[in-house]
Amino acid sequence: MGRHHKFSVAAGMPVYFCDPASPWQRGSNENTNGLLRQYFHLSVHARAQLDAVAAELNSRPRKTLGWDSPAERVARSAESIC
Repeated sequence: MGRHHKFSVAAGMPVYFCDPASPWQRGSNENTNGLLRQYFHLSVHARAQLDAVAAELNSRPRKTLGWDSPAERVARSAESIC
């Protein structure tokens, strides 16, 4: 995240760094982790299976991103940074 300022400008959104050992500051992340744990015991799934789930979740449009997917938003931001 050394170039977080460039990302912030390109994506049009602020970058927030949570304090260490403060999971309450990462509510969405912690909630998603909890949901994934309901479906997966990570030690019994192959890396390819986990990567496929990550790709599916990252390609799902999100209301909070104006119905862009996280993957679309990151790709657009990466183009602006380079």
